[in-house]
Amino acid sequence: MKKLFIGNLPPSTSEADVNTLFSAFGTVRSLKLVMDVFSGQCKGFGFVEMEGHEARAAIAGLNGRDFSGKSIKVGFETAKAGRRGR
Repeated sequence: MKKLFIGNLPPSTSEADVNTLFSAFGTVRSLKLVMDVFSGQCKGFGFVEMEGHEARAAIAGLNGRDFSGKSIKVGFETAKAGRRGR
């Protein structure tokens, strides 16, 4: 199972939109968009979990692709340096 980072999403993006987009490359195991607490809109990024070969296909097919007028970024999730859990 691989976790993918999705960035540069428009604020109007819903989980259903992202699920439809990634389902073309395989089964979406989990999906989480980061939402603004006050407005309820997408903050512009989220995470998707897929099987390894499906995740690589999704990156190849979606990274840099136009989605609702924005060029989305898709790649494997990487840990941020200097961050620790609470």
